[in-house]
Amino acid sequence: MKIIISPTKQMTNEQDFFFSESQPQFLEQTKQVLAELQKLTYKEAKTLWHCSDKLAQENFERLQQMDLEKKTAPAIMSYKGLQYQYMAPDLFTKPGLAYLQEHVRILSGFYGILRPFDGIVPYRLEMQAPLSVMDQPHLYAFWGRKLYDALDFNQGPVINLASKEYSKAITPFLKKKDELIEVSFAQLINDKLKVKATLAKMARGEMVRFLSENNVTTIEKIKEFDHPNYQFSKEYSTSEKLVFLYTE
Repeated sequence: MKIIISPTKQMTNEQDFFFSESQPQFLEQTKQVLAELQKLTYKEAKTLWHCSDKLAQENFERLQQMDLEKKTAPAIMSYKGLQYQYMAPDLFTKPGLAYLQEHVRILSGFYGILRPFDGIVPYRLEMQAPLSVMDQPHLYAFWGRKLYDALDFNQGPVINLASKEYSKAITPFLKKKDELIEVSFAQLINDKLKVKATLAKMARGEMVRFLSENNVTTIEKIKEFDHPNYQFSKEYSTSEKLVFLYTE
């Protein structure tokens, strides 16, 4: 079983007490992406990033001196969004960290796909960014089926805790026998399922922690997710989607 999650825009390069254990699988392709980014003018980069002048300046300067193999930190410790805060990987037990490295994969527009302890540097690049690389019109085309192949669906189901922006890099290549199980954290409002992004990001992080610390390797065990507000809903779930409903 594999679990896919999204990266975040906010990153840190503090190495802390954790060290990289492996290199990203597609480092050569990342070098090609970096080469294209380094061709951009400041104005072009800022437009690509859709961010403030302060953030654009910081990331543009970082881009000019970026070395993909120096001062790296584990991917799982480098992202700082809500999902990672609620996952709290720095508090995991040793078996929990081992589970992360074996089962969790982070999808990335810059690195393609990452194991949690692959060594990375801070970057800013969303998968949906309109960046042309190696004559491909955008990053989805550039990465093609590489990320799908890396997940190896023959080895069992893939649990989708990623946003649609990132899971879209996988779904076009799915075969009939492949199991991509989406997990949805929703609220029932006027008899319709609604997902509140902030709460869902928190719950995704908490679910990764639950799966890791309990060494979960089956879909049935995922349904036992222990959360004070989200409970598995058999009524709204299907064979392809596990729905957890929010309760006060």
